[in-house]
Amino acid sequence: MRLMVNETCPDGRPDEDGDEHVGDDTWLGLTDGPLPVDEVACWIGRPGCGAVVVFRGDVRDHAEGRPDVTALEYEAYETQVVSRLERLAAEARNRWPDLGRVAMIHRTGSLAIGEAAVVVAVSSPHRDTAFDAGRWCIDTLKATVPIWKREVWAGGEHWGVDAQHVIDVTDSASMEAGA
Repeated sequence: MRLMVNETCPDGRPDEDGDEHVGDDTWLGLTDGPLPVDEVACWIGRPGCGAVVVFRGDVRDHAEGRPDVTALEYEAYETQVVSRLERLAAEARNRWPDLGRVAMIHRTGSLAIGEAAVVVAVSSPHRDTAFDAGRWCIDTLKATVPIWKREVWAGGEHWGVDAQHVIDVTDSASMEAGA
């Protein structure tokens, strides 16, 4: 599944190519090209939403114990990414019913220092919801979507020092029923 960033709809979103999920209020995807961060920032707002939170995760030049990271490479279990992002977006809407738009797009392949690896954006009528939902979306994306990174530094390379097992998104309705 690839996000086609060169062909856009009138509202700035990419045309659907059958592999990504683009709905009226949800934009999800995986791409091996540059992320459409500016387009997401423009698209995410709505007339009824006074709060917009955009998180852009960039490749940095260091990691714990490695001050000289030169690049990152991301790989994904491509057939699972969008379906997991769909579940994540649905759960965000369950937890924060007044969410406006939701966007989550991740990059794969080799990235240089300073390039955007992920963009997560949400809009809502109020800032508390937008901040809480945006934070939850990026944290849950990292825990539930099968995307892995390999760090490259002067002394070698390694698949993510903070790698974790991929888990499923927790359904808040099930949690409340079991409590």
